[in-house]
Formats: sequence, structure tokens, C-alpha cells
Amino acid sequence: MDNQINQDKNMKIGWIGTGVMGFWMCRHLMEAGYSVTVYNRTKEKAKGLLEMGAKWADTPYGAAKEADIVFTIVGYPKDVREVYFGESGIFKSCAEKGGKYLVDMTTTEPSLAVEIYEKAKETGCRALDAPVSGGDVGAREARLTIMSGGDKDVFDKLLPLFSFMGKNIKYTGKAGTGQHTKMCNQIAITGIMIGMSEALIYGYKAGLNLEDMVNTIKGGAAASWSLENYGPRILKGNYDPGFMVEHYIKDMGIALEEAKRMNLNLPGLTLVHQLYTVLKAMGHGTSGTHSLVLALDKLSGAGFAEKK
Repeated sequence: MDNQINQDKNMKIGWIGTGVMGFWMCRHLMEAGYSVTVYNRTKEKAKGLLEMGAKWADTPYGAAKEADIVFTIVGYPKDVREVYFGESGIFKSCAEKGGKYLVDMTTTEPSLAVEIYEKAKETGCRALDAPVSGGDVGAREARLTIMSGGDKDVFDKLLPLFSFMGKNIKYTGKAGTGQHTKMCNQIAITGIMIGMSEALIYGYKAGLNLEDMVNTIKGGAAASWSLENYGPRILKGNYDPGFMVEHYIKDMGIALEEAKRMNLNLPGLTLVHQLYTVLKAMGHGTSGTHSLVLALDKLSGAGFAEKK
């Protein structure tokens, strides 16, 4: 199978999760010539892949049954657990046929990543945790950052496939370290999102041309991926998700639990987690993370959200 991974485009792939990011990631593999069987809770979200020639499976087990490699990117840790350990899950297929490679690209609990890794070994399979960063734009343009934990030899074998989905692809160490690295990513973003949002509100209240302001500061020390990609969306009042608020709340919750386990106090993360919880309560759970500006605007009373 090693030669298949690197050379044989007829190798069978199972793909579970065709949401905002998973759809594009799977599509890139199909465009590269790989045969894919997909499963998603909502079949309609896989329609574009099915029209391209993907096969449909009614369960995670069905997507994994004949696959050499199974990729998963779903919503929450409970979803990950269900697609791997459930009655119609991936490990049922591993018990019938070993030798599979399992790659969970969901952002989930590091301890769950280790559990999957160990169960995979028990069933004669190999597993990596490989969460991603880059949002819908990174997924669509195959420019994701991929952070992968597990055995280095498995990472090296799967690197050619990762290269169809991302540009910044890193091996992070033993099982679970990919998820810990993603937690660092999510923690770092909290400061960027609140800073960007407050800068826009401040600029609005000061009477600045916000487009000019963003174009000015994004070329200096305030430059960030979020300002570059989300700033223009905010100015257009477009809060469609590149990454959903409710999923980010989940990620921050995992990071806070891990911090608690390590006896760490992270006040910045705690504050932003609370602000996003307010945002969700305002009805923006399925909006993009850049909609944080709406909660901060409400708290500040600036009136930014009502601007034309």
C-alpha cells in the first residue's frame, strides 16, 4: 500500500464530512484523480462531489469499508467518537480489514486523538490527528495549514495526499500533538479577532474611511490573515461562515479544559470565549467567526453594525 499512496491514483479513499471545509478538501483529492466514497449526515452537502463521480455511503462504516485511507472532518468531539467508535463506525470496518490509514482532520480533544491512535493499532491500522487551519478560503484554494501528530513514517507516507489540500504541512510529534498545536493556533486567533473587531469599531467612531484604514494597517505590524481575509467581509456586512462561531466556541472550550488540566490560567482566552458565547446568544452561532464585531459593537454602543 505504500507504493499505492505515492503512485496509484486508483487507491480508494473514504471521506467523512463534507461541510464548509471538508467539501473542498475532498474535491481536491478527486481532482487529483483519486477514487472517493463519501459520507455526510446531510447528503445534500455532498451533492457536488457525487456529481463529480464520488460514491455515496449511508454510514461511516460504508465509507471506510473498502477504503485504503479514511479522512474525517466533522463538527464536535462527540461526532468524531461516533464516526470512529459507533456501531456503524470506522473501527467496525477496521475489524474486518486491517491495514487502513485513518486521518482525523477535525479539531477535537487531544486525548480523543490518542484514543483513536491506540485503537487503530489494536485493529491493525494506523492513525494520525491532522487538524487544519485556513478556513473556507484556505480549503477552497488548497492553502491550508495542516498540523499532524502520530507516527512519523505514517505522516511521510501520507504527505503526498496532504499536499493536495494544504501548503504549510507540519509533523508535530506523537499522537495528540497535532490537536495541541491546533489549540495554540486557536488561542492565538482570539487576540487577533478581538483586536481586529475593536480597531474597526474605533475607526468607525473616529470617522475614518474604513477601507482606507484597513488597507493602511494591513501592510504594517497589524498585518494578519484575518484582517486580510475577514476585514473586507466585515466592511461589506458579509458574515457568512468561513469558520462557524459555534465551532470556534467548541475549540476554545477544549483549549480551556486542556489549560485547566495543565494548571494554566489563560485570561485572554477566557474573555474571548465569553464574548463568543454572547455572540451565539445573539443568534450568530452559525455565522462566521468574524461576526465577533457584532457582539463588541453591541457592548460598546458604537452603532457600527447599522452602518451602510
